[in-house]
Amino acid sequence: MSPEPKSLQTGRQVLRQEAEALVACAESLDERFEQAVEWVLACTGRVVTCGLGKSGHIARKTAGTLSSTGSPSLFLHAAEAVHGDLGMVTRNDVVILYSHSGETDELVRLFPALKATGARTILITGRAESSAGRLADLILDTRVHEEACPNNLAPTTSTTVMLALSDALALAVMDRRGFGKEDFAKFHPSGALGKRLLLRVEDVMRNGPDVALVSPGTDVMTTMRAITQAGAGAACVVDEASRLMGFISDGDLRRHLLASPEVLHATAADIMTSGVTTIAPDLLAVEALEVFQNHPIKIGEMPVVDGERLVGLLMLKDLLRSGIV
Repeated sequence: MSPEPKSLQTGRQVLRQEAEALVACAESLDERFEQAVEWVLACTGRVVTCGLGKSGHIARKTAGTLSSTGSPSLFLHAAEAVHGDLGMVTRNDVVILYSHSGETDELVRLFPALKATGARTILITGRAESSAGRLADLILDTRVHEEACPNNLAPTTSTTVMLALSDALALAVMDRRGFGKEDFAKFHPSGALGKRLLLRVEDVMRNGPDVALVSPGTDVMTTMRAITQAGAGAACVVDEASRLMGFISDGDLRRHLLASPEVLHATAADIMTSGVTTIAPDLLAVEALEVFQNHPIKIGEMPVVDGERLVGLLMLKDLLRSGIV
């Protein structure tokens, strides 16, 4: 057996080393982590994350994670903060600062101003005894024995632990806040999850001129023209009160025409299907998709009915385009 390529050995070694550091960080969590959760929960302003370089990237990502999980947050660039952007911090805020060394000059210089503002400060660092560590109100320790970098220089293991601890803080707060799927969906209306939890049939259905409506006495040729003009795959047969009487699909038309061309002289009432499956406008779109998928006969359209009144036409292809899958 040929020896394993060195690149594979290195990859496995890096992943194992970083995984071990994450386990060590998890085991070291104590009352300081719980205090940080309490401060974020009690924050009546915003959670401000702040950092520079690699730590700044993690701070920016954390601001996004916090905001999307129920804790309004913003990112403050440490270098810009000392040149005026510090004005966005108020006494009601909690500021989470990121510095592995705890000696980042731009970050250290922020503490006196933050203290004067009255905002609480949480420092996420690998050196609790650092200059920033001595100034922070609370420290979350992300100490690692060494970086995964062979030269022990490039931020690797330390940034992995810093990011994971930030996620742990955000999700612990989310759990305590009782922030559920429905809340998450409100902040992600364009995402797949948001659409699955928020989008309803009435948001996807066709209505108005996009629905072919005919009366029971309409002849088949006129019915076909109505379907073509609406760009739909079916016609809904309704009475004067817009109550659904029947349904005529493209497939129904083809079958009747193949059976007898004379059907062109018949009326919609002669060829319509009664008792078709209908759907309510307030049903979730994802639930409507399940109705299509579980229907005993393969169908591509369903009338949307509110009580007895027809209000639209739901087409399977429109559902699939909506982004719920």
